[in-house]
Amino acid sequence: MSLYRKSFLKLLDFTPEEIGFLLDLSADLKAKKKAGIPHRLCEGKNIALIFEKTSTRTRCAFEVAAADLGMHPVYLDPKGSQIGKKESIADTARVLGRMFDGIEYRGFGQEVVEKLAAEAGVPVWNGLTNEFHPTQILADFLTIREIFGSLTGKKLVYMGDARYNMGNSLMVGCAKMGMHFVACAPKAYHPAPALIETCREIARGTGAILEFSENPEEAVENAHVIYTDVWVSMGEPDGVWKERIEALSPYRVTTALLDRAGADCRFMHCLPAFHDLETEIGREVYEKFGLDCMEVTHEVIESPRSVVFDEAENRMHTIKAVMAATLSETL
Repeated sequence: MSLYRKSFLKLLDFTPEEIGFLLDLSADLKAKKKAGIPHRLCEGKNIALIFEKTSTRTRCAFEVAAADLGMHPVYLDPKGSQIGKKESIADTARVLGRMFDGIEYRGFGQEVVEKLAAEAGVPVWNGLTNEFHPTQILADFLTIREIFGSLTGKKLVYMGDARYNMGNSLMVGCAKMGMHFVACAPKAYHPAPALIETCREIARGTGAILEFSENPEEAVENAHVIYTDVWVSMGEPDGVWKERIEALSPYRVTTALLDRAGADCRFMHCLPAFHDLETEIGREVYEKFGLDCMEVTHEVIESPRSVVFDEAENRMHTIKAVMAATLSETL
């Protein structure tokens, strides 16, 4: 199987076999990293990292993975390029495509990363858009495989606002890999009907189960994974906090909810998480609304059943696999 020179924009573009290949490659590269075995599969290549939204895990994962593969990354922060401001996306893509072997984009609309890929002439990787976050899903699925041995039939319950990148991408990934996906939230916070129908069609071929619930206690029965994310995403106005807190507080992940799923259930979160008052936003929300946590309690995220930091590490291993697979002719 070869993914050489193919862009990684969303999981909808990949077959289950190709996703499985990337997960196998991730596991192999992770084992080499742990064993201290060099794997400079992209020696001498250069990549551009465009960040219109700031990041901790995504930036570090791309930079460390690039170094391990023998590449030189160039980081362009939100003020470090003229993309979409003084220079069109198409022109930016054609310039960078002549200087770099690959381009990562983390920003806003999916149409931006799609346009970059159409014009650059080199592989483009989606580090996050409003609609999709495919590198995160690879990290999540690698983590699930490490815990449970396989993905097929595993039940993943996503609690909270499932309308955006994480809810969308987990639903797509679960449909592709024959898993049991449940979005649990008020109906207005479920994924878009068109994407649900696309995933139902995929599920008919893979045996996946897709469900949509408004009842947390029923949704988590026999779940292998309970997953959540922040209630307000980067770039959204502060004014939405009150609405989200009122709508989503019943869907907070608590110890009681985790216990309802069963002793083997694991908690996952793509981070950052608002589980205490150790952040500026956390303190602001506490002062305004009296909450000492939001989407998940501190007790849950610090419990032995939480694997959030395993996921965070796996961002680097799976991103490394994506870059290696799309830039190396030998894989």
